Order: sequence, then C-alpha cells, then structure tokens
Amino acid sequence: MRYVAIVASLAGTLVFGLLVLFGVRYAEVFIVLFALCAAVSAIGVWDILQTKHSLRRNYPILANIRFGLEKIRPEIRQYFLESDTDGAPFNRSKRAIAYQRSKGALDKRPFGTQQNIYGDNFEWINHSITPFPIEGHDFRVKVGGAECRQPYALSFFNISAMSFGALSANAIRALNKGAKLGNFAHDTGEGSISRYHREFGGDLIWELGSGYFGCRNDDGSFCAERFAAQAQEPQVKMIEIKLSQGAKPGHGGVLPAAKVSPEIAAARGVPVGVDCISPSRHSAFSTPIEMMHFVAKLRELSGGKPTGFKLCIGHPWEWFAITKAMLETGITPDFIVVDGAEGGTGAAPLEPPPFEPVVAGGVSVLVWSATMVWS
Repeated sequence: MRYVAIVASLAGTLVFGLLVLFGVRYAEVFIVLFALCAAVSAIGVWDILQTKHSLRRNYPILANIRFGLEKIRPEIRQYFLESDTDGAPFNRSKRAIAYQRSKGALDKRPFGTQQNIYGDNFEWINHSITPFPIEGHDFRVKVGGAECRQPYALSFFNISAMSFGALSANAIRALNKGAKLGNFAHDTGEGSISRYHREFGGDLIWELGSGYFGCRNDDGSFCAERFAAQAQEPQVKMIEIKLSQGAKPGHGGVLPAAKVSPEIAAARGVPVGVDCISPSRHSAFSTPIEMMHFVAKLRELSGGKPTGFKLCIGHPWEWFAITKAMLETGITPDFIVVDGAEGGTGAAPLEPPPFEPVVAGGVSVLVWSATMVWS
C-alpha cells in the first residue's frame, strides 16, 4: 500500500502515453493526463531516491499530499470548521469587528446575539429599571502616591506590553497612534522605547525587564544615567519593573541574532547581529528590600513619575516577602500589575525550566527555577 500512488501514476503515464502515441480520439485530453501522470511519477521517483525525508522515501507521493494538507490545516479550521465564537486568542467574530471598524464599515449585527449568554463563565451587566446616569465615558484612576511628584491619570483601557522586535515597526506605529487618538497609555514591553513609539506621541508606560534595554551598560547591568535621560521625557508617564510574566515562567527570553537589526539594537542598546538575552532574574536587586529601594531610585531618577512592578504570582510566600519589605522600608510602589498565565510570546522557550537543588534551612530540596529567588 505504501507504493500504490506511484504505481498508479506510472500506470497512468504508460496508458495515456500509448493512447496519445496511437492517436485515438480526444488526444488533447490524453496529452494533458499523460503530462500530469508523468509529473506526479517524477515526484514519486525523486521521493524514493532522496535520503533526507523518511516519510517521502517510504510513502512516495502520499507523503507530499500529507504535507500539503498539513500546511493548509490552519486555513481549513478557520474557514470550514471553527464557528464564529471559537478560536484563540481572538475568535472570528471579534476579528470581524476589528476589521469593520478599521475600514469604517458597519460593525453592528441585528436580530440578537449569536452567543450563549446563559452559558458558564459568561459575564454581563445586570439590567436595572433605574440605571444611574454617568457624566462621561473617559473613566480614569489616579496613579501616584505621596512620593510621586508627577502622578498620572490612567485610563481603564490601555495597551498591554508588547515589545518592538516582537512586533514590527508598523505594528508599534499603529498601537501608539491608537493610544494617542484614544487618550490612553501604551506599554512598551521590555524591548524599550524605539523611534516608532515616539512618532505619534502616545502616552508610554516604560517596562523595565531584567535586560535593562534602553538603560543598560555594555555588560548588561543597569545604567542610571541612560535611564534618567529617557524616563524624564514628557511622553513617558509611568515606569514598570517586570519581575516575571505568565508567558515565560522561570525563564528569561531570547531575541535571535538574525532578528537583532540596527534599529532594534539602537532601541535596546545591544550589539547588532548578536543574540539578545533577557536574563531570568534582575541584577540590580536580589531581595524584596533591595527591590523596594530600586523602586524608590527609579521614581527619583524619572523625576517623580509613578513607578511600580509587574509579576505573575506563582508562590504566595514570595508575595508575602514583598509586602513585608514594603512595611519594613516604608517604600511602596505606585501600582502593581498582576500578569496571567495565559499569555504567549515568541521569545519564550518551549521546554519547562530544569529542576535545580536549593538548600533551605540545611535541607536540600528540588524546586522549579524561579524568575526571582529571594534570600
């Protein structure tokens, strides 16, 4: 059965070739069929002779059909199998709304919703016969405590962290222009501030990861002078220290050398054409108390702008250690971002981190490598 396809194609080549040779009726049709069978037979012969792909060698022609179907599998699912409310991270219905609004087309669908609003985990606003009138739609919250000299009125709707390097220049332009038009904030991601973030002047939240991109010394350590130079720009409204994120548990990140172009290198302050590594932990601090002092330092260097941190909570005792450090030092962040575990990034390794021994109280135990290890 493995060779049924190549046997059939060779037989077809022979039969249609004889029909063409003897000049029977409908010769033009047989010429096309002969050429088709000959081409397929040539592919099958090449599959048998090549030595790089075992599937093609053992299943000539059939393996190519399998590879072809596998290649268009996402399109088959998207256009024929998935419903309008299936698919992740954005289903077809949500994508359609984005497309329609970007084109200025009608984004309303009459005759009721297509979703099962009585299903589990479906959220909605309860009806009221006496709804309370609101004065406007620009809902904001003030971010910045007593130590913050430049508090920021943060919108409830903002653009989450996505780095230049993971996203293209046009994507960054589009996001920042949207932030400018909508009067909300655009988180830079840990890839720092590129020139494309500055083109439209949308408010920025500068995310500071363990690589200290945009404010690093040549050895990858934190550079206070470079940080102050960018953090004091009027477009930068808040400073966010990234401790960990759900997409990369216990890992740093890698931007491969081939993707480190001159413009990405300029934004991050790294060499061109060299793997850009985000370490798994910060080098500017190693304990919760040191982290609180680092928060205060960044707030001062930025000119008193709101400074906080982002983390994905994996161990409750790590969070307790941070709160104890706040009480002990009297230093508190202006905001805290709690990340979920459902995110995704092209910079995250596929494999889980290895087990490594840690000595705690004289007892050696195995724990997962953590983004932050507190002493």
